[in-house]
Amino acid sequence: MTTPQTKDNRRLAGQLIMIRFPGTELDAETADFLRANAIRAVCLFRANMVDSAQLARLTADLRAVMGPQALIAIDQEGGAVVRSTWVPAPPAAMALGAADDAGLARAVGAAVARAARSLGFNWNFAPVLDLNNNPDNPVIAERSFGADPRRATELAMAWMEGSHSEGVACCVKHFPGHGDTHVDSHRDLPRVDKPLEQLRQFEFAPFRAAAGQAPAMMTAHIVYPALDADNPATMSRRILHDLLREEWNFGGVIITDGMDMHAIAGRYGVGNAAVRALGAGADMVMALGTRETQEETLQAIGAAIASGQLDAGQVQRRLARLAALAAAYPCQARDYPEDAADRALMAEAWRRGLSARGAVRRPPAGAKLRLVVRQDVVSDGVSEAGVPAAAVAASLGRLYDVDMVTFADAESFDWGALPDDGRFVVLASTSRLRYGPRARAGWRPDLHLALWNPYQALDIAAPALLTYGFAAPALAAVNAWLGGELEATGRCPVPGFA
Repeated sequence: MTTPQTKDNRRLAGQLIMIRFPGTELDAETADFLRANAIRAVCLFRANMVDSAQLARLTADLRAVMGPQALIAIDQEGGAVVRSTWVPAPPAAMALGAADDAGLARAVGAAVARAARSLGFNWNFAPVLDLNNNPDNPVIAERSFGADPRRATELAMAWMEGSHSEGVACCVKHFPGHGDTHVDSHRDLPRVDKPLEQLRQFEFAPFRAAAGQAPAMMTAHIVYPALDADNPATMSRRILHDLLREEWNFGGVIITDGMDMHAIAGRYGVGNAAVRALGAGADMVMALGTRETQEETLQAIGAAIASGQLDAGQVQRRLARLAALAAAYPCQARDYPEDAADRALMAEAWRRGLSARGAVRRPPAGAKLRLVVRQDVVSDGVSEAGVPAAAVAASLGRLYDVDMVTFADAESFDWGALPDDGRFVVLASTSRLRYGPRARAGWRPDLHLALWNPYQALDIAAPALLTYGFAAPALAAVNAWLGGELEATGRCPVPGFA
């Protein structure tokens, strides 16, 4: 039997979680679940989206159910990490780092927010403040503005300022830094085993600088032994409360990364982890698993409130911070008359980020070209699916006679079997995966188009053009360079690319 007190605690718990749900419409069961548990926060993903009209209806239905304090969130960083793929395509953070123009970063952040708000969102899980100082990082790479703490922070804060000017709250991530890992926390629990002084100088620096400006921060599922050898940051009171709240005086919302990620769910259990995260200082738990795991999360938090394990006063302070965020950035869709201008802005930003490594040369107009490219790339669960091989061939086919050769697995592909017929050989890298030893040792294209992860340019001994992403304006920028209309003036903002 559910007593009134139990029901009240469960509704308190509901206000402290963010959920996801399947489908492109708000079905009656989900609407009832939101109402019954007073859930006020959802995150939508690509699978929830068809087009602008459908998405605007969905977010309007969510607002009607969740009320004026609704928080409707999206991961619209730019580059490969976007959910609404038909709006003006923003460049990845590292492309803006390569362009090195804070005014451009601010303009892009504002344009991202205009599109997001027109679709009914008021919270964007961006920008990324991680410094990508590890070339083997499997999940950040081009999502970072660069490796230099000062400049990366300036560009990210400009991007955030642009977003806030258009009424969409930012959530910087992944505190206190996911850049120097070689493990993806979606799959396992990473460690950043550095001395505290080094962490303060590099990883922590952008987040500390943002602490007085950012309305929200997302935690990292990473262990930092210099601060807490036993708990990932998401569940570490030493990191969330002592460092972020007390030492840095952060007054905004602390939200966890997805608690369904294997680094957490597979080790601690979602209910237990949610209670521990709130006890450590988080304000909201991202319960992005199934309805079953969301129920487990609600029950665990409700029980912790009832038993006093989660202090009632602290719960009220968490709710107040969430209410203040929703009040400052109300969830109100609006028209989007700036679409055409923002498409032009994004195209220019992609062009300005275009970077060269080595003595790149253009094949002459109309030349015979051989394109070597991976077969269609599926989503890795974080990013959207990469550009299909046929789309790259079609783009280059506007300028050249293209013979396309595809591979499924780089390490088993025989580069030596390519015909020696005088064609100009272009390798297009369309996934985030770094190349293995066989490709590194034997692949020798005339030109390498690194259309996603710039670090792939370090794997192949060939001149390279870096786009930091594969959206249509990135391919257009490549064609503009190939046609001699554009020079690659960007400078890759991480070591090794001089």
